Amino acid sequence: MKNWFITVYAGLAIVILLPSAGCRRKVSDRPVGQAVTIAVPLGLPAVPIPADNPPTAAAIVLGRKLFSDRKLSIDGTVACSSCHEPKKYFSGDEALSTGVGGMTGVRNAPTLLNAAYLPLQFWDGRAASLEQQVEGPIVNPVEMNQSLADTVRKLNDETAYGPMFRAVYGTDEITIGRVEKALASYERTLVSGNSAFDRYMYGGDKTALSAAQVRGLAVFLAPNRGNCAACHTVNDHSALFTDGKFHNTGEGVNAAGEITDEGRYHETRVATDTGAFLTPTLRNVAKTAPYMHDGHLKTLKEVVDFYAGGGNSNPYLDKEMKSIHLSGQDRADLVEFLESLTGDVPADAGAPQ
Repeated sequence: MKNWFITVYAGLAIVILLPSAGCRRKVSDRPVGQAVTIAVPLGLPAVPIPADNPPTAAAIVLGRKLFSDRKLSIDGTVACSSCHEPKKYFSGDEALSTGVGGMTGVRNAPTLLNAAYLPLQFWDGRAASLEQQVEGPIVNPVEMNQSLADTVRKLNDETAYGPMFRAVYGTDEITIGRVEKALASYERTLVSGNSAFDRYMYGGDKTALSAAQVRGLAVFLAPNRGNCAACHTVNDHSALFTDGKFHNTGEGVNAAGEITDEGRYHETRVATDTGAFLTPTLRNVAKTAPYMHDGHLKTLKEVVDFYAGGGNSNPYLDKEMKSIHLSGQDRADLVEFLESLTGDVPADAGAPQ
């Protein structure tokens, strides 16, 4: 068995050294306990679950502990929850995330609420699942900057983890695959719905939205007005407020019309993906400022004004981007509607006490 593997970050192949092959044995990373059903609030569909990682109560507890553990970073200063703060709707209030040593990243930390529904993870879609997503921040030199081997070693040094891993996987051996699956199981519980919008749209409560919010909903849905639902999707039974796709909206373009962040193109090398980013969910959007992949828009009013102007012109601008004619009242109503998308956050989802 080889004692190394290669991971890719930002287009660079990084060799990760693992413990000697003679010291390792093949273990199962599939949870052994009874799978649990993740309850979803009003307005959301069932959470998709991979066949090889059914959520168990013990896995969720383990994932929750790992999510807040700063041992996942090289200097013990950064945890997953440092950028995706439970009290801030699993997002952060910085334009660009801060990692180890005070280093600043290049993109805003999106909320993890409802990330379980996304077909691809990160602004550029470089991870195909929540499990694969875990590795990126750990090895990222400006986020946690720690090798996977060191992560496993440090977790092994804490005696509390052995029994927790045994409860999930049947043995106390810690592997990066087990870490990834436990974190993903926890993150799949981070679902948020039952907003005023949901109660109005799906719960039959026509008093849940104010008159301004009802007008804003009409602007949001109409193709010849706000055209927002073209990407931030809503259907008859549930609403994710994202199509899970990538669009060039004119973000990442400077005043000269030059692309400053390749976005999805960095992963696909398809020209039409240049400057395209994942459509973020709008759920809890009033609580997750600042906005856009680089966090440069500070308020919902700025966001609405940006889209009303048709974005920044560039050769790869998405076909759905067009100038829309909204009155001052339309824009104010649209902001009011976005305020109605603040939903419930799972109880006891934060750091273990």
